[in-house]
Amino acid sequence: MGNQNEGRKNLVVGFYAMAGFMLYGFLLIYLRDFAPNAAEWAAAYGNGKHFEARLAHVHGNLFAFLNIVIGYLLFKLDISFKQKQLVSWLAILGMLMPVGILLELLMSASPVFVLIGAICMTASVFMLGYFISKSKNTVI
Repeated sequence: MGNQNEGRKNLVVGFYAMAGFMLYGFLLIYLRDFAPNAAEWAAAYGNGKHFEARLAHVHGNLFAFLNIVIGYLLFKLDISFKQKQLVSWLAILGMLMPVGILLELLMSASPVFVLIGAICMTASVFMLGYFISKSKNTVI
Protein backbone atom coordinates (compact mmCIF):
# COMPACT_ATOMS: atom_id res chain seq x y z
CA MET A 1 0.00 0.00 0.00
CA GLY A 2 2.75 2.48 0.96
CA ASN A 3 4.52 1.91 -2.36
CA GLN A 4 1.41 3.07 -4.24
CA ASN A 5 1.13 6.30 -2.23
CA GLU A 6 4.77 7.30 -2.10
CA GLY A 7 4.98 10.70 -3.72
CA ARG A 8 1.71 12.00 -2.32
CA LYS A 9 3.47 13.99 0.39
CA ASN A 10 5.69 15.60 -2.26
CA LEU A 11 2.63 16.68 -4.23
CA VAL A 12 1.01 18.15 -1.11
CA VAL A 13 4.20 19.90 0.06
CA GLY A 14 4.90 21.08 -3.46
CA PHE A 15 1.50 22.63 -4.07
CA TYR A 16 1.30 24.28 -0.63
CA ALA A 17 4.85 25.60 -0.88
CA MET A 18 4.21 26.91 -4.38
CA ALA A 19 1.08 28.72 -3.20
CA GLY A 20 2.98 30.20 -0.27
CA PHE A 21 5.93 31.38 -2.33
CA MET A 22 3.59 32.76 -4.99
CA LEU A 23 1.87 34.84 -2.30
CA TYR A 24 5.30 35.93 -1.11
CA GLY A 25 6.04 37.00 -4.69
CA PHE A 26 2.90 39.14 -4.67
CA LEU A 27 4.17 40.76 -1.47
CA LEU A 28 7.48 41.52 -3.19
CA ILE A 29 5.61 43.13 -6.09
CA TYR A 30 3.60 45.23 -3.65
CA LEU A 31 6.76 46.35 -1.82
CA ARG A 32 8.47 47.24 -5.09
CA ASP A 33 5.59 49.03 -6.82
CA PHE A 34 2.87 50.10 -4.40
CA ALA A 35 4.15 50.38 -0.82
CA PRO A 36 4.68 53.86 0.67
CA ASN A 37 8.49 53.43 0.45
CA ALA A 38 8.43 51.73 -2.97
CA ALA A 39 11.05 54.09 -4.42
CA GLU A 40 13.60 53.18 -1.73
CA TRP A 41 12.76 49.50 -2.12
CA ALA A 42 13.22 49.66 -5.90
CA ALA A 43 16.50 51.57 -5.55
CA ALA A 44 17.97 48.81 -3.37
CA TYR A 45 16.31 45.99 -5.31
CA GLY A 46 19.50 44.39 -6.63
CA ASN A 47 21.50 44.00 -3.46
CA GLY A 48 21.47 42.88 0.15
CA LYS A 49 18.21 41.81 1.70
CA HIS A 50 16.21 42.52 -1.44
CA PHE A 51 18.37 40.10 -3.42
CA GLU A 52 17.94 37.42 -0.75
CA ALA A 53 14.18 38.02 -0.71
CA ARG A 54 14.05 37.33 -4.45
CA LEU A 55 16.30 34.27 -4.06
CA ALA A 56 13.86 32.82 -1.52
CA HIS A 57 10.91 33.47 -3.85
CA VAL A 58 12.57 31.95 -6.92
CA HIS A 59 14.05 28.92 -5.17
CA GLY A 60 10.86 28.36 -3.19
CA ASN A 61 8.83 28.06 -6.38
CA LEU A 62 11.50 26.03 -8.17
CA PHE A 63 11.84 23.55 -5.32
CA ALA A 64 8.05 23.38 -4.92
CA PHE A 65 7.77 22.55 -8.63
CA LEU A 66 10.50 19.92 -8.27
CA ASN A 67 8.53 18.33 -5.42
CA ILE A 68 5.42 18.22 -7.63
CA VAL A 69 7.32 16.59 -10.49
CA ILE A 70 9.14 14.18 -8.18
CA GLY A 71 5.88 13.27 -6.43
CA TYR A 72 4.21 12.52 -9.75
CA LEU A 73 7.15 10.44 -10.93
CA LEU A 74 7.23 8.47 -7.68
CA PHE A 75 3.60 7.50 -8.28
CA LYS A 76 4.43 6.26 -11.77
CA LEU A 77 7.93 4.78 -11.65
CA ASP A 78 8.73 1.15 -10.97
CA ILE A 79 11.48 1.58 -8.38
CA SER A 80 11.60 0.06 -4.90
CA PHE A 81 9.67 1.45 -1.95
CA LYS A 82 12.91 2.27 -0.09
CA GLN A 83 14.22 4.15 -3.12
CA LYS A 84 10.97 6.10 -3.38
CA GLN A 85 11.08 6.94 0.33
CA LEU A 86 14.66 8.18 0.10
CA VAL A 87 13.99 10.39 -2.92
CA SER A 88 10.73 11.65 -1.42
CA TRP A 89 12.17 12.72 1.93
CA LEU A 90 15.28 14.25 0.38
CA ALA A 91 13.08 16.38 -1.90
CA ILE A 92 10.94 17.51 1.02
CA LEU A 93 14.02 18.34 3.08
CA GLY A 94 15.22 20.32 0.06
CA MET A 95 12.54 22.88 0.92
CA LEU A 96 14.83 23.89 3.79
CA MET A 97 16.84 25.91 1.27
CA PRO A 98 14.26 28.59 0.40
CA VAL A 99 12.82 28.50 3.92
CA GLY A 100 16.36 28.89 5.25
CA ILE A 101 16.92 31.94 3.04
CA LEU A 102 13.78 33.48 4.53
CA LEU A 103 14.93 32.58 8.05
CA GLU A 104 18.27 34.25 7.36
CA LEU A 105 16.51 37.32 6.03
CA LEU A 106 13.88 37.67 8.74
CA MET A 107 15.55 36.20 11.84
CA SER A 108 19.28 36.27 11.08
CA ALA A 109 19.28 32.47 11.26
CA SER A 110 22.32 30.41 10.41
CA PRO A 111 22.78 29.55 6.72
CA VAL A 112 23.03 25.88 7.68
CA PHE A 113 19.38 25.33 6.64
CA VAL A 114 20.15 26.71 3.18
CA LEU A 115 23.08 24.32 2.79
CA ILE A 116 21.16 21.30 4.09
CA GLY A 117 18.25 22.05 1.77
CA ALA A 118 20.49 22.54 -1.26
CA ILE A 119 22.33 19.29 -0.59
CA CYS A 120 19.10 17.36 0.00
CA MET A 121 17.37 18.60 -3.16
CA THR A 122 20.44 17.96 -5.29
CA ALA A 123 20.78 14.48 -3.79
CA SER A 124 17.09 13.80 -4.39
CA VAL A 125 17.32 14.68 -8.08
CA PHE A 126 20.59 12.77 -8.50
CA MET A 127 19.30 9.67 -6.69
CA LEU A 128 16.06 9.64 -8.70
CA GLY A 129 18.05 9.78 -11.92
CA TYR A 130 20.33 7.01 -10.68
CA PHE A 131 17.43 4.78 -9.60
CA ILE A 132 15.70 5.29 -12.94
CA SER A 133 18.90 4.42 -14.82
CA LYS A 134 19.18 1.16 -12.86
CA SER A 135 15.49 0.26 -13.15
CA LYS A 136 14.48 -2.43 -15.60
CA ASN A 137 11.09 -0.86 -16.28
CA THR A 138 11.07 2.93 -16.62
CA VAL A 139 7.90 3.30 -18.67
CA ILE A 140 5.75 6.07 -17.24
